[in-house]
Amino acid sequence: MHKIKLSFVYTVGTLACALPLNAQEPAPDNILDPITVTATRSNQTIEETPYTAYILDRVLLEQSQNRSIPDAFRDVPGVLVQKTAHGHGSPYIRGFTGRQNLLLIDGVRINNSTWRSGPVQYWNTFDQENLDHLEIIKGQGSVLYGSDSIGGTVNLVTRGSDFRDESGSFFHGRSHYRFDSNSQSHVGRLETEFGVGGKWGASLGASWKEFGDIEDSAVGRMRHTGYPEQAFDFKFEAAVNEETTITLAHQYFNQDDVWRWHNTVYNPGWRHGDSFATPGSDAARTYDQERSLTYLRLDGALTDHFIETYSATLSYQRSQDSTFRDRSNSGRDVTDQSIDLDTYGADIQFQSAVGPGTLVYGADYYHDSVDSYATTNGNFDPTQRPVADDSSYDIFGAFTQYEWQALENLQITGGMRYSYARAEWEKYRVEGATTDSSGSNSWDDISLSLRGMFDIDDNWSLFGGASQAFRAPNLDDLTGQTFALNGIDSSGSVGVDPEEYINYELGIRFFNDEITASLAGYYNDIDNPITGVDDGKGGRTSINAGEGYVYGFEGDIQWRFAENWTARLFGAWQDGKIKAPSVLGGAESWDTATRMHPLMGAFSIRWTSPDSKFYIEPRIRAAMKGDNLYAEAADDTQRIPINGTPGYIVYSIYSGYQINDNLEITLGLENLSNDDYRFHGSGQNESGFNAIVGVTATW
Repeated sequence: MHKIKLSFVYTVGTLACALPLNAQEPAPDNILDPITVTATRSNQTIEETPYTAYILDRVLLEQSQNRSIPDAFRDVPGVLVQKTAHGHGSPYIRGFTGRQNLLLIDGVRINNSTWRSGPVQYWNTFDQENLDHLEIIKGQGSVLYGSDSIGGTVNLVTRGSDFRDESGSFFHGRSHYRFDSNSQSHVGRLETEFGVGGKWGASLGASWKEFGDIEDSAVGRMRHTGYPEQAFDFKFEAAVNEETTITLAHQYFNQDDVWRWHNTVYNPGWRHGDSFATPGSDAARTYDQERSLTYLRLDGALTDHFIETYSATLSYQRSQDSTFRDRSNSGRDVTDQSIDLDTYGADIQFQSAVGPGTLVYGADYYHDSVDSYATTNGNFDPTQRPVADDSSYDIFGAFTQYEWQALENLQITGGMRYSYARAEWEKYRVEGATTDSSGSNSWDDISLSLRGMFDIDDNWSLFGGASQAFRAPNLDDLTGQTFALNGIDSSGSVGVDPEEYINYELGIRFFNDEITASLAGYYNDIDNPITGVDDGKGGRTSINAGEGYVYGFEGDIQWRFAENWTARLFGAWQDGKIKAPSVLGGAESWDTATRMHPLMGAFSIRWTSPDSKFYIEPRIRAAMKGDNLYAEAADDTQRIPINGTPGYIVYSIYSGYQINDNLEITLGLENLSNDDYRFHGSGQNESGFNAIVGVTATW
């Protein structure tokens, strides 16, 4: 049983931001309007949320011309976008990444029990073209969504027909095409919405993407950084009555031959100033990923009932991941690994008015069924299975959260969740064993959260509090077999225990008609983190480290300083330490936490024409040198250069023109100075100068 820590103390010195990122011009009067946040399981504006919260809406996502979902996080302060490969992106939210952040799609939990540690590829396996908006809540803890919500919770909200806003029969369509000059990439999207207003609606969409190899001024053309991608989505919504909607949705996504370029002989190394990234050595290392999500949801409101609103969701997910590695120059030759996984989910939640506040409560359950397989040199190799074969994983939670309006200007939010997780495996074989073994384990936890928001006056408010977070060991922690760092064998351990955290946050916000700003800071207390250490045999194995912490500061301001003109400036900095042994069984010592981002930020200024048909927005993104390194970085020099990742300043310009009501063109000129740079911890450099041309037609 997880030990409940009741000593909630506030962090000091804070700088984080909860700025609504609504760049939805051409409607300048609406830039700073609050936006509804649903990742908190209740409808709130960002001004009302006692967390650091962001929304990236559909217009901002399209005008930023991002190629993937991880790229969109470049517009969120305090988030480091790490790219092991150009097709694999993993946001570091307040120092945590991969399975230590929780990913939702339309509120459905996407994290599963096979997700490996560190920067992962899974966040890039969902179609950015199908997004209506992206919601991110930082430091939320485990009360509302359970295990894994440590750095943050992200909800990807997909597009629908908006049939309740239509009248009579309707039929709409949209086509979009984008071309990137640097990589000679092509992205296409075709979608349609149709139905009968107020009664039912349906949406269909398909995306096709052919990404080419990127090029920069130092390394040149990075062969095998391109890959193909296809996606399809369908959503049907119908009105049961005026207040109740039933939704059936299906999404499919496929990527083929995404190379981990940094590990391969096509990586010649990179030198920039006194920093040097080493060349790769594998003949090939590729990933194929295929995913689908289907869900059925009933949600609505009740009049004159204790239960005011409700939502019930059943979901099914299917994923097929496979990796191919040819280490023919190292004597181990060729390894194939694959995982087939089925996930069944159920989620129910309610909202009721209770006394001077609102009660949100419910339960969720997810079950993973896993098949795992591996070969070495074409022969079945049970010791290389990515996780144990014939495995299952169950996670259940029941939660309640009360939002209490204690005073006219004081809101207090308290919550609690009970979590239970169980893992079972039938076929697990460690290196050197001759037979499979089986096993099981289970864990439970009670997580608490206490947050508050105080309105100083009509413009200023304070927010903050403390939230516990919990992460039960998953199948990869327990039985995983992967390649880490520069290609070192990394294995799980069936004896690891859950990770425990407390997120502390304190911040201040300012809102008026011209300025939206927020400053805040956070401190995350870490207990029992699962980490990989040298096993003394040339590989790495998972253990629970002793303790650690991550703290940082974030700030953001958006200012409409004149009619049709807005400017934005944001920045963030962090640091952290972990106490762990460097070798299995060795003494623990303090070391820098993995991939702490340096001081980084961005500035942009935007002009929109008086008729709202044209906009132009120069942007500057910058980061100091990433040289706050951890000892493990010495084994990861293909991604993290010796002496640290060089700092950078990147200049870009984005613009668009609405030719008529049905046709828009966009142009992005990125990295105008054609500098060579990479995001800290990434496996390849970003593109040199790149012109992005987009055309969107609607009907």
